[in-house]
Amino acid sequence: MLIRSLLALSLLLAGGIAPLAQAEVLIMPNGHPHAARLQDQPHRGMTMHQVLKRFGKPTQRIAPVDNPPITRWVYPHYTVYFEDRYVIHTVVHPGTRLTP
Repeated sequence: MLIRSLLALSLLLAGGIAPLAQAEVLIMPNGHPHAARLQDQPHRGMTMHQVLKRFGKPTQRIAPVDNPPITRWVYPHYTVYFEDRYVIHTVVHPGTRLTP
């Protein structure tokens, strides 16, 4: 009887945890659920030097904040976020037209 109760409890708990493992689709505030389609943008892991070489100078450089330092470089269609000297995110600006 105890084993059957433990088995039932285990199945109940496993069923309660399973929904937490499901993935979600996030729609970003800029309204582009397929923002990854913007091919010509810096990607995670690139260095500042690589970004400068491939994409040129940003229109604005925002000074590092906090520790580790987070720096922002603003380009016409996106903003690049660096941790220390490596890209961690590129965010597409609202209204940017994406190409499939």
